[in-house]
Amino acid sequence: MGENDKVFKQCPSCAFKWTSRNSFLADSTLAIHGYQVDFEDLVSGLFLFTHSDCGTTMAIRAEKFTDLYSGQIFETCCKGSAECPQYCLLKDELRPCPVKCECAYVREVLQIIKAWPKIDKAK
Repeated sequence: MGENDKVFKQCPSCAFKWTSRNSFLADSTLAIHGYQVDFEDLVSGLFLFTHSDCGTTMAIRAEKFTDLYSGQIFETCCKGSAECPQYCLLKDELRPCPVKCECAYVREVLQIIKAWPKIDKAK
């Protein structure tokens, strides 16, 4: 790979490079395992991925993936309300949020990433 080749993400431990978001999401050696919310700026929240080849955890800002979602985005944050399941406060919780909350769309992006078809590098 030349110096001018585009890199979507490089593993900070083993230096493996993914040239595109699609190749990153399709890599069977990567698994999403967490989300760290930023309530002030939702797209600044961090999606946490584990690279099984080296065991490294990588953080990527949610903004790199939010365009994958085309559904409704609610305007009100329900954090702290009686209906809020507080999933956003648990970084290892990946379930979708059942509440009509502004944070819910990011949790829908998590579902899209979790369901992304994987390609085995050995094939």
